[in-house]
Amino acid sequence: MPCTTILVGRSATYDGSTMIARNDDSGGGRYTSKKMALVQPEEQPRVYRSVISHVEIPLPENPLRYSAVPNAEEGEGIWAGAGVNSANVAMTATETITSNERVLGADPLVVLVPEKDGVPEIPGGIGEEDIVVLVLPYIRSAREGVLRLGSLLEQYGTYEMNGMAFQDVNEIWWLETIGGHHWIARRVPDDACVIMPNQFGLDHFDLQDALGEGREFLCSKDLDAFIRDNHLNLSMDGSLIPREAFGSHSDADHVYNTPRAWFMGRYLAPHEYLWDGPDADFTPLSDDIPWCLTPERKVTVEDVKYMLSSHYQGTPYDPYSSAGDCSMRGAYRTIGINRTDFMGLMQLRPYVPADRCAVEWITFASNVFNALVPLYPNVETLPAYFTSTTGTVSTDSFYWANRLIAALADASYAASIAHVERYQLAVQSKAREILNRYDRKEAEGESVSALLEAANEEIAACLQEKTQDLLRKVLNEASNRMKNCYSRSDS
Repeated sequence: MPCTTILVGRSATYDGSTMIARNDDSGGGRYTSKKMALVQPEEQPRVYRSVISHVEIPLPENPLRYSAVPNAEEGEGIWAGAGVNSANVAMTATETITSNERVLGADPLVVLVPEKDGVPEIPGGIGEEDIVVLVLPYIRSAREGVLRLGSLLEQYGTYEMNGMAFQDVNEIWWLETIGGHHWIARRVPDDACVIMPNQFGLDHFDLQDALGEGREFLCSKDLDAFIRDNHLNLSMDGSLIPREAFGSHSDADHVYNTPRAWFMGRYLAPHEYLWDGPDADFTPLSDDIPWCLTPERKVTVEDVKYMLSSHYQGTPYDPYSSAGDCSMRGAYRTIGINRTDFMGLMQLRPYVPADRCAVEWITFASNVFNALVPLYPNVETLPAYFTSTTGTVSTDSFYWANRLIAALADASYAASIAHVERYQLAVQSKAREILNRYDRKEAEGESVSALLEAANEEIAACLQEKTQDLLRKVLNEASNRMKNCYSRSDS
């Protein structure tokens, strides 16, 4: 799926937590309704069958409870998206990435071959539909997540190119697939922030470490021979630059991918590099924007939300701008796009007890017009406002309320954006106040799970009230701008 990912190491965050975040976007012209869910150990299958590829995979015993953001409507599989397990390990999957003909010719993708003329079907590999369910319930560290997924890729293959993030309270790892069965992974430096559009991202890789001690890098066991035998390394000095060896370098990237990395890098390191003008170090068309960089100040949850909501504010490319060269407006695919299904930000905090260490920040639909709110995932139930999404449009669902607000506010942007901004500040401020209060609150006569469920319900009730109020306001603004609007009324 067309998504955008941001990863922030613990020394780069405002509070020493690790943070991984991703916009989960549908393909062009599509909108996939999503909901939150908790999967209890007894609900986890013991044999998994993919809807898309028909591959069947036996699963280990004793899975952990985990949260997920699956599709709300049946038919295309689970697509769990992102979550945190009860061991305080999180993942987000997946960021669709690019490849090239040399890689795909050397290790073809493993696609389903349907039954034909009496010849039995051949199942395909695993993909975005499957990966969270196959990995998250069985890992107790970010590194374990890389190794488990890597072994599944080597055994079953994949039918698509993807990047995935794994996180514990100390580390973040990023894994990218290479062709049908190969993969590489890198530990995110503690002081760094990773900016990932839909391209093969890694721009540096220590193959010796990956095949040896594996301290900062990991990979499939035969990657060295695979690169050598298929002449994949394009570096003049012999060093491995993964995005050049395994990724794409196309004109389409300059419209769809590199501008997103440019805007996020420009936000995080505005003075370290020159991002604008004829002498810029990097432009929206640059193919060498760093995969990760050290931000010039500590990164907050609100910073990540801003970047993942971006429509290139303050640049000539903002589709909502009325200033500057109108020919450049909307020239590039925005980060905050109309067809975002959900945004999930997993935050693992070392300074609170383990039972409330994890916070899953969640929102649905177009990020330009929504608010990001925290929930404790270490609970037995989640509020219905987040879990009740169906195929029927309803303002009782946070997903559908956000979809309605976005469509109305976009159509009346100039009049509605002030309402949206006040809503975002009010919701996110109140949610933080509740989170801070429950971080310090003792569980007296009740379980910690019940205490955290009460916090989630309080956040949900506040959110629903303020979201309904915003919906009323943007509906009024959009109604005043209907084509059949007429100012005169009965005297």
